[in-house]
Amino acid sequence: MGRVISIANQKGGVGKTTTAVNLAASIAMSQVKTLLIDADPQGNSSSGVGYTKEAIQENLYHAMIGEANIKQVIKDTEIPHLKIVTANTDLIGAEIELINEIAREKKLKGILQDVIPDYEFIFIDCPPSLGLLTVNSLTAAHSVLIPLQCEYYAMEGLTQLLKTIRLVKENLNPDLQIEGILLTMYDLRNNLSQQVADEIRSHFKGRVFSTIIPRNVKLSEAPSFGKPCILYDAESRGAQSYLELANEILTNGKKHHG
Repeated sequence: MGRVISIANQKGGVGKTTTAVNLAASIAMSQVKTLLIDADPQGNSSSGVGYTKEAIQENLYHAMIGEANIKQVIKDTEIPHLKIVTANTDLIGAEIELINEIAREKKLKGILQDVIPDYEFIFIDCPPSLGLLTVNSLTAAHSVLIPLQCEYYAMEGLTQLLKTIRLVKENLNPDLQIEGILLTMYDLRNNLSQQVADEIRSHFKGRVFSTIIPRNVKLSEAPSFGKPCILYDAESRGAQSYLELANEILTNGKKHHG
């Protein structure tokens, strides 16, 4: 049975899509069947694995509004064990069209039931907001991974996200867990990065991944080539850090889930 992990933070620019694309790619590289779901209308996860906005025909939007079966909108990527459900600005329409539907928060959970048995991991890249798409993603997930950039205001906004997670847990998805907090954009030359990392670790004891994602040029360049960093420059610190994170999640998964 596949594990569904949402990658969420309503603050933009924290490395959410970078994490979705590179973590999914790194896990798939271990020959683990992985599905990446782009639930962000900006479609950056889709372009991060080589799908341009123009090339995206049927996508998550069509599955969400019931025009297509989820299996029809799953596409291949360059990595054999990694598949993707793409998104583009059509998805903005889904938020509006679902407003009056009954159980609208459970739409994504419903459509994923068909594919959960086919994958070991399903990662959902949430939009940078706490709207209906993010609530759908949290309702469909077993756990949520929170990327947090190592900068002065990192903790701001986290309270809001944790509150949303708590509300979803209380009302929609009692089994929702926090997979972990991932420190991103860590600058080795910067004392502030170290201070923020220490503060977050002491505040969220045991909830923070050991792996830290550094600021890395290759990580920033890879998306413009439509490739995960591991295909763009596997030796780079960025690619290596996501392989480490993948390893940590695979190991934790074995511990937690038998």
